[in-house]
Amino acid sequence: MYNILTEPIIHYAAASGTQVPGSLPEIYVALLVDKVTSFPALRPHQRHAWHAFLVQLGAMAMHRAGVDTPPESTEEWAKLIRGLTPDHPEDEPWQLVVDDITKPAFMQPPASSKDREKDYKATISTPDELDMLVTSKNHDLKSSVAAQADVDDWIFALISLQTMEGFGGAGNYGISRMNGGLGNRPAFSLAPAGSRPGTHLRRDVIALQEFRPQLLDRHTGYPSHNGIPLLWTLPWDGSPAEGLLPNRLDLFYLEVCRRLRLRADRDGRLYGVRTSSKAARVGGKELKGRTGDPWTPADSKRDGLPLTLGAGGFNYKRVSEYLTDWERPALLRPTKAEQRSTDRMQIVARAMVRGQGKTEGYHERVIPIGHKTKLAILNRDATQDLGDIAKARINDIGKVQRILSHATQVFAARGDEAKASPEHRALARPWLNRLDGIVDAQFFEDLQTEFEEEPSGRQSVRNGWLRDFVIENARNVLHAAEDSLPCPAIYSYRARVAAEGLFEGRIRGRNGFPDLFINNGGN
Repeated sequence: MYNILTEPIIHYAAASGTQVPGSLPEIYVALLVDKVTSFPALRPHQRHAWHAFLVQLGAMAMHRAGVDTPPESTEEWAKLIRGLTPDHPEDEPWQLVVDDITKPAFMQPPASSKDREKDYKATISTPDELDMLVTSKNHDLKSSVAAQADVDDWIFALISLQTMEGFGGAGNYGISRMNGGLGNRPAFSLAPAGSRPGTHLRRDVIALQEFRPQLLDRHTGYPSHNGIPLLWTLPWDGSPAEGLLPNRLDLFYLEVCRRLRLRADRDGRLYGVRTSSKAARVGGKELKGRTGDPWTPADSKRDGLPLTLGAGGFNYKRVSEYLTDWERPALLRPTKAEQRSTDRMQIVARAMVRGQGKTEGYHERVIPIGHKTKLAILNRDATQDLGDIAKARINDIGKVQRILSHATQVFAARGDEAKASPEHRALARPWLNRLDGIVDAQFFEDLQTEFEEEPSGRQSVRNGWLRDFVIENARNVLHAAEDSLPCPAIYSYRARVAAEGLFEGRIRGRNGFPDLFINNGGN
């Protein structure tokens, strides 16, 4: 029931503005000819789960069939996908509802015997109860989906849960592709500039095919042929002895981390039942997420542990570090064709940050990059060069922020520097954040301007950016703070003069940026 290979139950928004239903093979075709602008039922935090599912599934199916180029017909895609499940001629692994619990269903592992049916006691009424997104029961988004849930809401929630979820309390273990139960699965990849879902899919599928031999050489625990591709096709009763190790899995395996089954009531409405497990599906605690996930950066200073994104998200300081100091994931590296092409591309970064029993925000960032920056990702010396420029700029921003903080504190203290206190420091913090946001918005564009300049001209580019953009915006922020922070009228003039005098004095002083103003008329 609800066979995603044959039934049009996944809706996409076409370029024409209409919503079109399609089966999974039809979705692949629509994506690959760039007809898809979005998936209406797909929530933002599910984007990477859905993208990664399509890419991993497509890459494994093509590899298994010996196909190098993504096919563009529905029939070919259906044949390729079925090639991953040859032992199931009735398509059970692709149906949302399979009543026999000893047979797999889509993203739902079977049990070893029908006696296990009694273990599945907890009921799942809506897709929200499946989803990894932790929200209160009265959250607006949750109530809306609960009332209007369609089949593709269940599909996206299943994929999100089974391929992105972490530890959820006793008996609810998380995925293998993250470092610890409270970790997350961040994604970095290159994509064509301005790309839509289909062009990004095509790029990553082709890239995985090209990079597969290199990845197998680097991650030697995987078999080169005939590894298990889809973990929901294997029986799983939740015991520690059933833990799977990489030596049995395909390099790009699609996993499941929870034992559950979907059911349909007499009116055809879906609901779910679930149970717990005594161990994670993929065994080997020593892995700590080191699975070779082609989207996740690894910390080369900590034995290759995968990145766990923090609550701060993809701010310019962190992203600069991930791009230059961390081991970049496979899909963040240009393919041979992309190295030859001078076309601009973009870095797409996504992650859902998970905390203790809560979510701490969905983060997504798109960074356009030029050809020189694209090639720098492959070259250690060029990457170091880019990283050195980024660090120098970040240090300069930090110095300007400290001066801005000092000046704002003096204003808040009514112009009396001696009376500045921790309370005034706290009042300055939002204004530093405002400057940080302004700088962040175009940090990587400005960084590349300097990086792509000839070495002899870089200092001039840096000085112009620092003087005319960073410092000028810091001035504007200080003026905005002066207009907003409480200060009695009797002290206002003195406070402004003191704050602005301190700001300009420190900016131009020996410990500021005196060289910026020598030939600039003192401005």
